[in-house]
Amino acid sequence: MVKRLIAIGLMSLSATVAAAQDAPKAALPPEIAKSGTIKVAIVPNYPPMEFKDPATGQLTGFDVDLGDALAKKLGVTFAWQETSFDQMMPALSTGRVDVILSGMTDLATRHETATFVDYLRSGPQFFVRKAREGEFKDMASLCGKKAGASRRTSFPREIAAWSEQNCKDNPVVFVGTEGSADARTQLKQGRIDAAVQGNETLPYVMGLEPNTYMALGAPIALQYTGIAVPVKEAGLQQALAGALNALIADGTYKALLEKWKLTENGVDKAVINGGK
Repeated sequence: MVKRLIAIGLMSLSATVAAAQDAPKAALPPEIAKSGTIKVAIVPNYPPMEFKDPATGQLTGFDVDLGDALAKKLGVTFAWQETSFDQMMPALSTGRVDVILSGMTDLATRHETATFVDYLRSGPQFFVRKAREGEFKDMASLCGKKAGASRRTSFPREIAAWSEQNCKDNPVVFVGTEGSADARTQLKQGRIDAAVQGNETLPYVMGLEPNTYMALGAPIALQYTGIAVPVKEAGLQQALAGALNALIADGTYKALLEKWKLTENGVDKAVINGGK
């Protein structure tokens, strides 16, 4: 009798585990479940989040690895579709892609178009050329200096807010760039004094160019990076959040954070629309 009860208990536990594992799959929209494919927009120019492997030309990076792990958990294929930053949200709105997984910051201003399944924390951080280390003893040294950052991000607004709070009558002079790579180029050319990009990318970039850059101070704001999903697609949002939580629970997520030197940027669970 005892053995029978144990066997029944084990069967019940196995069924519970299986049901939990299948829960994200069950939330998938019928058309995606039928096709077995999720179309994903990506702009591969933001290492270590997403970029092209110089040796093979293949997509790589944390987002690509995370996407592949999510796809496996959901029992589908992620069909990566390369696009430009400016075209990502229009592509999501018109249904050309199902989601965006491309280091996109979750901003409240984007919530009318997309719901974000947040999977990473980050923050904009100032950095300067290592050769000018003596000029920048602290963040106050940035006041009155030229700071560059991608004009297509929230960084211009956050730089202005930090400057207003900390520099008073000697504000930081913002210089808009065409992206983080352009900001670094201008920094090396001496056209700007400092640059700003997400702190999740700095360790990787600094590793590629040793002794070239120096991070200054701490991030000036907290941001979430999320998977953008159409607002009306509640099932897909639920499926992705469930799959992410499953990856966090089984250790896959932690291993990917360690692989790409993003341990300090991890989240404890999926966050929905955490952006402000």
